Amino acid sequence: MGLLLRLAVFAGLAVDAYVHFHLAGDTGQTGTISESTLFWIQGVVAAVVAILVLVRPRPVPYLIAFLVAASAFGAVVLYRYVDVGAIGPLPDMYEPIWYTEKVVTTVAEGVATVAAALGLAVSARSRRSATARQEQPVNV
Repeated sequence: MGLLLRLAVFAGLAVDAYVHFHLAGDTGQTGTISESTLFWIQGVVAAVVAILVLVRPRPVPYLIAFLVAASAFGAVVLYRYVDVGAIGPLPDMYEPIWYTEKVVTTVAEGVATVAAALGLAVSARSRRSATARQEQPVNV
C-alpha cells in the first residue's frame, strides 16, 4: 500500500510539473510576477516534492506533497470558475475554459492530493505503532 501511495503522489506531481513547465512559455507577461514565472516555480516545486516523497516516504514529505498538490488543484479550479483579478504582484489568471492540458493536470493534482493525504495518514500511523512497540517493556 505504501509503495502504491508513493507512486501515485510521484506520478501526480510529476505530471503537474511537466504540464506547468510546458505551459510556462505560453503564458502572458502581465503583473509584477508573470504567470510564466509562477508556472516555472510550481513546476520546480512539484518536481522536487515528487522526488522527495519517492525517496523519503515519511509524514513531513507527505504533508508537503499534500500542500503543494492541494494548492495547485485549488488554484486551477478557483481560476477556472472565479475571476479573482490581480492580487498584489500576482497576475490575473482567470481562464474560464477547460482544455486537455488543464484537465490532465487537474486530475493529476487531485490524485496527488488524495494519495498524499492517505500517505500522510498511513505513514504517521505506522511511525506511531513502531514507536509504541519500541517503548513496551520487555518481560524476562
